[in-house]
Amino acid sequence: MLEVIQKLNIDQAVFNFIDVETTGLSPRSARVCEVAAIGFCGAERVGTLSELINPGLPIPPEVSRIHGITDSMVKDSPSFGTVAPRLLAMLEGSVLVAHNADFDLGFLKAECERVGLRFPKLYVVDTLVIARKSWKFQSNRLGNIAGELNISNENWHRALSDVEMTRKIFQHFISAFKAAGAVTVADLLAKCGGKTS
Repeated sequence: MLEVIQKLNIDQAVFNFIDVETTGLSPRSARVCEVAAIGFCGAERVGTLSELINPGLPIPPEVSRIHGITDSMVKDSPSFGTVAPRLLAMLEGSVLVAHNADFDLGFLKAECERVGLRFPKLYVVDTLVIARKSWKFQSNRLGNIAGELNISNENWHRALSDVEMTRKIFQHFISAFKAAGAVTVADLLAKCGGKTS
């Protein structure tokens, strides 16, 4: 499957932009409390998933202050295991895009493992890696990059807003890569240091 994907023209491949909000920083002790993904093939949106998740443990107040998600907001939400099959079906056969992808992937893999599911092998493009490697922003935080590129960064630190922001930043990057000769997914991966999950 990966060989097929890398031969696709960039505009024919499905890119899924993903973000998780969590109860802490370590996938070993913290859990996912929100997940969002939007899929695009060229300019067409092909999928959206946005769910608050009941993490099964309290969200520390200092973490709630960052993303605004509280225990009362998630108490009636589904568990990760309930949402995971839909999420994994959406990601199948796509290229995953995230800002600081190792963080999101660490949590997604740990959560999948807890419920007996395997996270699929996917190509991963990290907009943080691209920003560090190919651009000179004052800070490579997502909201700052968006600000420097005049992209709206309202509701920053909520999963769906963050994936929308990541997508717009990625579009900026991809236009430059196309102008520099990138045609296929393989070309893109070579230019941006993509890897597999």
